[in-house]
Amino acid sequence: MNQSQVTIIVTQRERFSYTQPSLESIYELTTMPFQLIYIDGNSPSHIHQYLETKSREKGFTLIRREQFLAPNQARNLALNQINTPYVVFIDNDVLVTPHWLENLVRCAEETQAWVVAPLYLEGKPEDEIIHMAAGFAHFRYKQQRKTFFEKHRFCKRRVASVKDKLQREETELVEFHCALVRTAFFKTLGLLDEQFLSAGEHFDLCLAVCEAGGTVYFEPSAVISYVLPTSFEESDLPFFLLRWSDEWNRKSLKHFQEKWLLAEDDPFLNRHYQWLTYHRQLASNNSLHKRLKLRYDSWLNRNVLSPLENQLNLS
Repeated sequence: MNQSQVTIIVTQRERFSYTQPSLESIYELTTMPFQLIYIDGNSPSHIHQYLETKSREKGFTLIRREQFLAPNQARNLALNQINTPYVVFIDNDVLVTPHWLENLVRCAEETQAWVVAPLYLEGKPEDEIIHMAAGFAHFRYKQQRKTFFEKHRFCKRRVASVKDKLQREETELVEFHCALVRTAFFKTLGLLDEQFLSAGEHFDLCLAVCEAGGTVYFEPSAVISYVLPTSFEESDLPFFLLRWSDEWNRKSLKHFQEKWLLAEDDPFLNRHYQWLTYHRQLASNNSLHKRLKLRYDSWLNRNVLSPLENQLNLS
């Protein structure tokens, strides 16, 4: 692997404040050659300056836009510049671990998978708390009714408690926290669907691969960790609140429903909408929670703050 087989595309998931530790993690812990394209969608000036400095120092391509970008919009900006057999999408709030990239590529080479998912942790990598270790994303049919089913496997479990069950295998679900994709996929099926503004884009990718006859694999020896926000810098809030806005959430789920021919009352759509709303409210109620020392599952939050935030977001 002396020549670059992989182009890493970094995009912002929901905030900018974790940009530096995430990018430095990639350069410190990735030992195989790679190219990197960083998409900067209107980051705050101090983040933009940092990225410009690092792009000159490390020699990666920095693409800047002066407006916030939905994730698939950002990813597509880089795809036309790819000249490697593989592309790895990774969010800007992810920490990698040693040999993560080699192990993703090795899995793809040995299995001929179209897409490879790592073992997703959440929080500090050393805590080894699983976010997802493979998963399910498929349609179910009962009495002529088509519904969508998705589930993270071993979510919130510690790695040690399920270590004997973690093995390379086919799976149905990856997430854009980190995913390796064969570049040829995009020549076959086209660019990523930009009508998914806040949700559904990873389900859509997996379903499209399955429909086209490709395979998705889980590779547990490749480990990354998604670092959840525990607090928010003021400069993070405008993008975060747009990323998970009610308008973007509803449009994304409506597009998923129509594209994959689901009923409007599909149970998954309702559950996922509730999760998206809850996630947005982590930031909206952040300062009040700190000031009042409230838990997010408190009565005041459930019955007063969250409904109020939702009404304000809809107005």
